Amino acid sequence: MSPSALRVLFVCVENSCRSQMAEAFAKLDFPELLDAHSSGSRPSGSVNPKAIASMRLVGYDLARHSSKGLAEVPQLEWDWAITMGCGDECPNMRARQSADWQIPDPKHLDADAFAAVRDSIRARVAELARAPR
Repeated sequence: MSPSALRVLFVCVENSCRSQMAEAFAKLDFPELLDAHSSGSRPSGSVNPKAIASMRLVGYDLARHSSKGLAEVPQLEWDWAITMGCGDECPNMRARQSADWQIPDPKHLDADAFAAVRDSIRARVAELARAPR
């Protein structure tokens, strides 16, 4: 990772699907550009098996991740704090910039719909990584 990599925190409620996949895509596709972490406001304690299976299809082992709370990530000023569409349930984190991507929670979706959400997250992470600094 480059010293100029953006420090990004992806946040959702359970830290079991959306924020986990966003962190994974940052690490998989842009390790030199993004220093990514994820957490949840009310972590579920585990990564969703559907997320693990879906990420396996794109070559990433999400099973090695764990669901964690906000206190378990580095306490610093992030370059970006990005919430996944969790509204009032996601707190404001100390960050230079923030965004809410409004991504629907895929945990109850079938595999094809889940994959569409996964791919949407990948595209958003790519936009973030390639944005002018």
